[in-house]
Amino acid sequence: MSYDEEKLIKELTNDSQKALSEIYRLYAPRIYAFGLRYCKSHEKVEELVSDTFLWLWNNRHNIYMKHSLKSILFLRMRHFLINNYRATIHSPEYENYLEYRESIANVPNDPLEYDDFVRQLHACINALPPIQAKVVRMAKFDMLNNRTIADRLNIAEQTVKNLLSLGLKAMRKQLQAAKYLPLLLFYVN
Repeated sequence: MSYDEEKLIKELTNDSQKALSEIYRLYAPRIYAFGLRYCKSHEKVEELVSDTFLWLWNNRHNIYMKHSLKSILFLRMRHFLINNYRATIHSPEYENYLEYRESIANVPNDPLEYDDFVRQLHACINALPPIQAKVVRMAKFDMLNNRTIADRLNIAEQTVKNLLSLGLKAMRKQLQAAKYLPLLLFYVN
């Protein structure tokens, strides 16, 4: 650890935003490059870099001179990347994406990238009438059953079934028009 780094840690623990800015200037590009090796989404890596420095600021009083800023920041970024990876692979969107990829495995076209797929999926949902969009989100992303949705929205269970069916049908049509089918991700409950 260099003298400058010791000075920056001392200033940071004394609530210096100038020290935080200097640390950001020194380490953000390297942390960003590190993040891109494991996460190919520039937007997500930028968010994780911001989270890393926000974490540093929030924990500035727990940093001691014996710690290296570089190791602290890279370790924290690593934790954020792992958490992001776990959240991604357990998300309904990712499961739907995997089903989509399997469904087009024999199609010679280039497969849709995950971020594009998620954007298109959410665009389709947002194009639905608000109540249909809400029902689709609750059923497919929150994994709620029709009875629970009906109770939460204070509507009949049959209405939930109808709204879900209409919403999924409209989404299939949109995705088919956008050439994102065969998409086997949404089945009517």
